[in-house]
This record gives sequence, structure tokens and C-alpha cells, in this order.
Amino acid sequence: MTITGIEKRRKGMSALYIDGEYAMQLDTTTLLENRIKEGSILDDEQLHELIEASNLHRAKEKALYLITYRDHTKKELLTKIRRTCDEKSALEAAERMEEMGLVNDEEYAKRYARELVLTKKLSASAAEYKLMQKGIARDVARDIIEEICPEPKEQITALLETKFAGKFGDEKLLKRTVAALQRMGYRWGDIKSALNDCGTYEETEE
Repeated sequence: MTITGIEKRRKGMSALYIDGEYAMQLDTTTLLENRIKEGSILDDEQLHELIEASNLHRAKEKALYLITYRDHTKKELLTKIRRTCDEKSALEAAERMEEMGLVNDEEYAKRYARELVLTKKLSASAAEYKLMQKGIARDVARDIIEEICPEPKEQITALLETKFAGKFGDEKLLKRTVAALQRMGYRWGDIKSALNDCGTYEETEE
């Protein structure tokens, strides 16, 4: 088969014409690197290799763009790359980013865990769940959380003294505060214990 035409298109792609007919769009950089031009002759195997090289190049470009925008776990990166290319290219690109140290799930997990626990004040279980949603392995998430997470009662008491200060003066406000703490992943037993220490729980019913 003979390449009879190459037309540049948007987003770094070029339209490829084979034997006088439009065939497909491939990555322009890949075509240049492989010295593909009008008049080039390819067999089926060479065309297949060219398509794979184009897909991989696009996948890597997408991965680098995403990483530049913000940090990603390998799972997040893979999920997003899959939207624009085939599974094989997406996986190879994600693994390449990991090999280069541009994707590091454990370091990501440590940073995100600190944000969840120390800044957003989520419970250990809620933080662990969010880490796992990002693709962090359960055992890794649990170990990291255990290293930084205060005791539940201590964390709840701190919240009652800061974020929820003055928001449990009557039964209605107290119920709202308890509901908010439960949404943050804290168990009723720990919440009740902290409220007792604050001399608050006895003012209302569970």
C-alpha cells in the first residue's frame, strides 16, 4: 500500500490517505519520526506498528498533560487516558509515568491523607475509603492513615471546640452537629463520648 497523501489536522493529528483514499488519522509526530511521507510504501505489519506507535505517543502526551495539571494516582491516570486511546496504550503510558517517578501512589497517598485527616478532619475510616477510591491499595491506605490520624475522640473534641463551637447549644443544633460528624465518618459511640466530656450530651437524647 502506498501513502498518497498526508494532511495536517487539529490537535497534532494528520489525515493519512492510502492508495488515493482517506484511511485514518495518526499522530503527526509519529509520522515524522518514522519518516512517513507521500510515496512511502507500507505493508500491513508496518501500518499496524505505525498505528500502535501513534496511539502510544498520544497516550503519553495525554498522561504528561494530566500530570502537569495536578498529581494523579496510577488508577486515576489510567482511567482518564483510556477515554482517548486504547487499553494497551493507556496502560503502557501509565506504567511509563510510574517508571519515570512522575506517578507515585504511596507519595500521593501520604499527601492526600494529610489533607483529609489534618485539614479536612475526616475520620480514619472515611479517609481510608477516599484513598481507596483513588486507587490506593487498602493495606497501604490503612498504614498511612494509622501513622497520622489522631484518636477519634481527640479529633472530635477538637472539632467541637473549633468548627462546631457553639453549634450544640440546643437539641436541634446538637443533632445537626452529630449528623455532620457522622458524615465525616465518625462513629456515634466516639461522638457521644466526646460530647459527654464536653458536658453536652446529657442535655438531650441520642
